[in-house]
Amino acid sequence: MKFKRVFLIVMDSFGIGGAADAAAFGDEGSNTLAALGTAEGFHVPNLTRLGLYHIEGNPTPAHAASPVGAYGRMCERSQGKDTTIGHWELAGVYSEEPLPTYPDGFPPEIIRAFEERTGRRVICNRPYSGVAVIADYGREHLETGALIVYTSADSVFQIAAHESVVPVEELYRYCEIARELLVGKHCVGRVIARPFEGEHPFRRTARRHDFSAVPPKKTMLDRLRERGLDTICVGKISDIFAGEGVSESTRTGGNDEGLAVTRAIAARDFTGLCFVNLVDFDMLYGHRRDVRGYADAVMRFDAWLPDFTQAMREGDLLIITADHGCDPSYGGTDHTRENVPLLVYGYGVKAVDLGTRTTYADVAATVADIFGAEPPETGESFLAMITEE
Repeated sequence: MKFKRVFLIVMDSFGIGGAADAAAFGDEGSNTLAALGTAEGFHVPNLTRLGLYHIEGNPTPAHAASPVGAYGRMCERSQGKDTTIGHWELAGVYSEEPLPTYPDGFPPEIIRAFEERTGRRVICNRPYSGVAVIADYGREHLETGALIVYTSADSVFQIAAHESVVPVEELYRYCEIARELLVGKHCVGRVIARPFEGEHPFRRTARRHDFSAVPPKKTMLDRLRERGLDTICVGKISDIFAGEGVSESTRTGGNDEGLAVTRAIAARDFTGLCFVNLVDFDMLYGHRRDVRGYADAVMRFDAWLPDFTQAMREGDLLIITADHGCDPSYGGTDHTRENVPLLVYGYGVKAVDLGTRTTYADVAATVADIFGAEPPETGESFLAMITEE
């Protein structure tokens, strides 16, 4: 079977537990899918049909009929559990060292340099929930114009500002300044603009923007572009790769818009990869430890799938996976170290168990195999396993 188009959809943070090294990350026993199963009425017949509950390590409900696609699970090999490292590994880049994190806030020399370059004072400078930080520091920001700088368990430098005090384009410029300063040992994965609006209670707006570190090596996107193929990115994918290897990008305000954009792209003619991130699972529900909200969001995605799969053409391949876990029933607000699902569907794709893959980079190796691109340094293609002889 010759594939012309690959749709790679990342359900951001949709882990399925079972990571052998979860305890080393303080995440022993975490399982995002199992947590969602505790929500009343949780039912995902289309993901089930693709093989979700046949994946090794997950209990198979009685209603799980024989899958119509290939299925398996992937272990993260890189030393991290954040968005950047997870997506880089999906694209074929193995990260031997975790990106820097700042549990005590950023060092004085970074903050001083940032204040000098922006001309604005910094407040907070410690790990914080994105919703709580504007509730606690929003008034001071409005009164003084000081920038709310905070981090999390991830490798991020986040800047929150009210749009009436700091226009969004100015906030983006401040993020670019931070990106220039955060290099070397302080090269965080992402600098994130977090604009908000309104009066107490404040509301975050949809104009978030990520300024990512440039991947240290060529990714799947670069290798496809070298072959003259399309690399169409939806959601925050382009931001995660600092625009490297991206032929076209559409930013979205959430899952619903991301799915609508993906469906519209499926109606177009292109050759190459459509790489999609659905951020709401993680941002709105995982970090906020909202089991009900997460479960409902997954069911909405599940309900979207039939229309998309029916619109798929001969030569189309759908891959559904995730970049890490974020168990909404687990302690704290951090991501959780989990294995992620690997669901593959398309004309001519065999309903086969892909087993436990030892790295997310198997996705990049498979995409490279499909399009005759240079393979990544790590990862093993599963193309031969899913196609008919």
